[in-house]
Amino acid sequence: MLRKATRSTRKKKRFAFTLVELLIVVVILGVLAAVITTAFANAGVEAGQKAFATNIKTLASACELYRVQNGVWPADSTSGELPPEMVPYIKSHQWETPTPIGGVWDIEFEEAGVTAAIGVHFDGTGQTQDDEFMEMVDAIFDNGALDSGSFQKLADARYYYILEP
Repeated sequence: MLRKATRSTRKKKRFAFTLVELLIVVVILGVLAAVITTAFANAGVEAGQKAFATNIKTLASACELYRVQNGVWPADSTSGELPPEMVPYIKSHQWETPTPIGGVWDIEFEEAGVTAAIGVHFDGTGQTQDDEFMEMVDAIFDNGALDSGSFQKLADARYYYILEP
């Protein structure tokens, strides 16, 4: 004779997560999100620094071409304004937009202890960078020290690639 199983005799297995297990998963996901967010934020900073280094080398090459063709370096410019003689060598929108790290482009000629230099002037508009940040930029060029090498701090909030010392 077959006996019909009742609810009390039949045990159903229920599969579910406990509150503690769910909390552990949420904490692990939070830690992973924090690590990934930090990694992406640092990647953006590093990309900006490398883009700045590439741009300044391109602009330095344009200044060197100007010197070869004209026998002199481009004249000192007002920060953010493209010297008129450089118009055939540099696109005005490239010069007049902020650099990838903030600040504006600038040319120095027989100023700040150098014959010719091209760089960034953090003039208070837009994003500004400090010496620590710019030392990381300097490490892309040479020694990571802003007081020597091909990339230097020439004055407060002014960092330049030296074309001719």
